[in-house]
Amino acid sequence: MWQSILFCICFIASRGTAHDIKVDCKKHHDVPETDLNGSPSKVANLTVKLLTVGNERKLNISWAINIDASSSYLKRTRILSGLKNHICLYNPPFAAANLTGLKEVWFSFLVDVDYHGSWRTTVYNEPLPPDENGYTKSLPMWVPRQPTTTVAPSSTKATLESLQTTPNTEAQNEEVKNVSRIVFGVVALLIILISCFVIYKRFLSYSGFEILPVAAMAPVSVVVVYPSLTPAFQQAVVALAEFLQWHGGCRVVIDMWQQGKIAELGPLRWLAEQVQSADRVLIVSPQVETPSSMPGPCTPASSLPRHSIPAATGDLYPLILNMVASHARSATELAKFWVVQLHAEKDKKSCVLPPELQTCRAFCLMKDLNRLCKSLHSQRKVGKKISSLLFKHKILYSQNSTTKLREAIEMLGAKKPGISDGTLNKDLC
Repeated sequence: MWQSILFCICFIASRGTAHDIKVDCKKHHDVPETDLNGSPSKVANLTVKLLTVGNERKLNISWAINIDASSSYLKRTRILSGLKNHICLYNPPFAAANLTGLKEVWFSFLVDVDYHGSWRTTVYNEPLPPDENGYTKSLPMWVPRQPTTTVAPSSTKATLESLQTTPNTEAQNEEVKNVSRIVFGVVALLIILISCFVIYKRFLSYSGFEILPVAAMAPVSVVVVYPSLTPAFQQAVVALAEFLQWHGGCRVVIDMWQQGKIAELGPLRWLAEQVQSADRVLIVSPQVETPSSMPGPCTPASSLPRHSIPAATGDLYPLILNMVASHARSATELAKFWVVQLHAEKDKKSCVLPPELQTCRAFCLMKDLNRLCKSLHSQRKVGKKISSLLFKHKILYSQNSTTKLREAIEMLGAKKPGISDGTLNKDLC
């Protein structure tokens, strides 16, 4: 281990001391800078190596800058590693540095590794040219799980002495009786409280309400991503987002409600930030159908408002598929992504999921709506105190609150108008 660290130090020193430019890299989340008049050349070379320093793991990111006429335009270098965004500034700037006789210079930066799985490091110089295609240099890396060491507990003499019994006395016998009375009273009180709790839940279940247990003032953070298909499909997605927001105890983020933020940050950065901060990512996926099983075009009902499909929607869906594919080897990271289908009534043999989503947990609406809501809240950490289990905050919704969502999915599925409300209610688990 120390030999590899020494080798890296010597490697960095041999490349870093050939010039007087120092680099300072800090976390930053601003918009990439572009310039129409002049931009530096792309990064000449890139290496990424996993290091272990003590008990911490770091990525040693080294990149090379070409020394040519475009060096005077170089202002900074951006490093995207995993979900982290860093900006590296040079002191002095390349335009003021003495680089006579050099063809390229190397710089290095250490990034903390805070999770295992798939890491992708992307580096590019700024300002960017108007056409950014092929301007970045990127390398993937698989970070294995860090082994944990277990220490066997040692029995101490004080612990053994605390378990020794003392001679019985009348005072101790009386104390044991008092403790027994207290324990009996507590058990009786718990039985009464649990009985009241069971009666309360049964009353709610018989009254037609669905119960979602959640922590008070802690809504589940959900990101909804979908492809840009027909207006009817988009209307069904918006209806699902509104149901989760107003009746499902969730804090929903969807591109329809943050078009200004997407325009400011760009689809890639906006999606990366939302996925990192969300509890769950719901991917509304269209089923890949055979031509004979595909429904005809349908027109949204007049009672449902029309929305224009955002331009960024077509970019977000391929980005989320690539993100899911990059986490395919990590079950922990992959568990964050769930798939929602809106054609549960169709023949499963005629429609399949995209290959990137076939390993994700899937739900079919309307059949799995109740299971989806309960699964979203069951993933949250709940306190183990008896008081929190008996008196924790509840979210209740009835079938009336799913009317708009049912109508949108019926329109998407092109159901016949003769279906009764009683049949529709059976779709809700």
